[in-house]
Amino acid sequence: MAEQTERRKSKRMQMDSKLVIKRLDGGTSEEVSIEISDVSKTGVGFVCATPLLIGTVYESFLTIWTKEVLHAFLQIVRIELKGDTYYYGASFVGMPEMDAARIETYQTLTDNGV
Repeated sequence: MAEQTERRKSKRMQMDSKLVIKRLDGGTSEEVSIEISDVSKTGVGFVCATPLLIGTVYESFLTIWTKEVLHAFLQIVRIELKGDTYYYGASFVGMPEMDAARIETYQTLTDNGV
């Protein structure tokens, strides 16, 4: 069996946090809680009971380890259905470099056992 090549631009890590997302189509503003499974400075993986659309951009509020809330936009790039649970992969769209650096700093501290 061939080994699967890693396609991620940045190393992923798990973070105990939640996102609240809103659809940006102007029609709905329903907020949905999701469980983050991994996050990097370029994107996030999460579980959500509500079906989302691939390619769609959603507004999000990411609570990081310092309890600060990062305002970010996510574009859904991957959807996988396992049973009745949707697993998503999303890329950050237009995330300020300072916020990406916060995530990267946390990743470095975690990798070094701090």
